[in-house]
Amino acid sequence: MVKATVKKSEGRAVFPTPGHDHDRCASDAIAHAEATCAAHKEKLTPIRRRVLEALLANHAPLGAYELIDRLAQDGEKEGARPAPITIYRALDFLREQGLVHRIESRNSFIACAHKHESDDPVVFLICEKCGAVGESASAAVADTIKSASRAAGFTPKTPVIEISGVCVNCKAA
Repeated sequence: MVKATVKKSEGRAVFPTPGHDHDRCASDAIAHAEATCAAHKEKLTPIRRRVLEALLANHAPLGAYELIDRLAQDGEKEGARPAPITIYRALDFLREQGLVHRIESRNSFIACAHKHESDDPVVFLICEKCGAVGESASAAVADTIKSASRAAGFTPKTPVIEISGVCVNCKAA
């Protein structure tokens, strides 16, 4: 059962397969972000969108200063280098909407390609070879964490589990 959960999560691959349609993956995530913001009566401002698009450019986590560098490169025509506070505010907003997660062990952020509740436990599988991060949803893990938390009278704020290892793509290479 655990093996199946690692390879597939809620019917989708945890790690993107080589050659997957990344443009479709990113455009689906942007469409989901727009719908989420509209449902919460929030705005996906241009800077928030640019931060999310930068995170969606690949499936590896980025630090805030890496995001600043990426946005500065993309915006060279406009000559604007975003201030760190601007990036952190955009990241905070995107995290509140459940569109971005923080990878604590890497002090970095990754776009959420899954549609789940913001308080659902998240299991990150972090590849030590290629740096890819897989997000695995598991009802069994979620139930266990919720039960253990309730039994302790504890309310988790950000239930995240990070596991380092080697992804299926690197293992096959």
